[in-house]
Amino acid sequence: MMAGFGHGPRRMSIFNGLNTLALPRHLALMAGLAIFSGIIVRIMISVGVPDHPDARKAHSQITPKSGGVGIVAAFLLGVLLLYRYGQVSRLAEGYFIGVITASILMAVISLIDDFLDVSFLVKLAAQLVAAATAVASGLWMHLLALPGLGIVDIGWLGIPFSIFFLLFVTNAMNFIDGLNGLAAGVTLIACLFLAGIAGFYGGFFVYTASLLLAGGVLGFLPFNFPRARIFMGDVGSQFCGFILALFGVAAARFEGAATSFLLVPLLLSGVLYDVAFTLIRRLLAGENIARAHNGHLYQVIRRAGLDARLVALAHWGFATIGGLSAIGFLAAPPGWRLPMILPPIIVQLGWTAYVTRSARAASLGRW
Repeated sequence: MMAGFGHGPRRMSIFNGLNTLALPRHLALMAGLAIFSGIIVRIMISVGVPDHPDARKAHSQITPKSGGVGIVAAFLLGVLLLYRYGQVSRLAEGYFIGVITASILMAVISLIDDFLDVSFLVKLAAQLVAAATAVASGLWMHLLALPGLGIVDIGWLGIPFSIFFLLFVTNAMNFIDGLNGLAAGVTLIACLFLAGIAGFYGGFFVYTASLLLAGGVLGFLPFNFPRARIFMGDVGSQFCGFILALFGVAAARFEGAATSFLLVPLLLSGVLYDVAFTLIRRLLAGENIARAHNGHLYQVIRRAGLDARLVALAHWGFATIGGLSAIGFLAAPPGWRLPMILPPIIVQLGWTAYVTRSARAASLGRW
């Protein structure tokens, strides 16, 4: 067990004995970071990179992006405060420095992407550096407890597996950030569920860090939904995806909840399914998967006529269903855990059928 990742379920829960004043203090910190994030976002409305409309995008007028700078600034400020003062919620020194360094690298990489619009391969290579930095600090998984299989030791394969997981979630969140409030709302809901679950199981770092990211997103969201005065840009979407993936790696270390690696995939089930489904569909169609397109399920249903705000709210609902499934998954006896992951899958299959019917009715052809 890596020091700082958890101290066992319930007996060290943040909510029943650590400190009765801890939760109010942490919520106050989240509110403070939300205000700080909002101030930065308001500044970025004036100085952010302009995002011009085109046939692939949902907006019809020039709108600044890089609002995610507020999210990044709030989270990094919170993490630095945690590193300096949060002795209980800290990771061990090496892991903590790895989180901070990898987070800063991802922020810089994605901000450069906003300004220069670099190619996908260059972006992927830069993301790989950030992911490798996190893994090199020790933030990787080698034991996976899976429903029906028990604990599986994948040994050194955990290194490429962890890197792949970090990169896939990072890019999935980036790809899904095409409608007002969609990526930000999903991130906020995922963070709140992660904080609640981690607090219950004694995962002090994931609990506190999730609230830090939630604070940053909370300060940004009013400027982006329901009407967008600014977009989060790559600096926001890639950063949120990367940090959530890091939380997934850290969550896999909870004592008594080793299967919690599935927490982030469950919470982001709508996002990950959309990206995986679209990637597979385009590969089978022989399309260039590195080329920009508007064939994601959320884009197709918007083109078919569903209001963009409702599409975003649907994805918020997917994240909520995933969170409730994650709670049920961890609370269920071993024999009942596999059925707990079925609701998000069933919902996504139903969503796919609905999008497909709507696309046909709107004569969108092959999308």
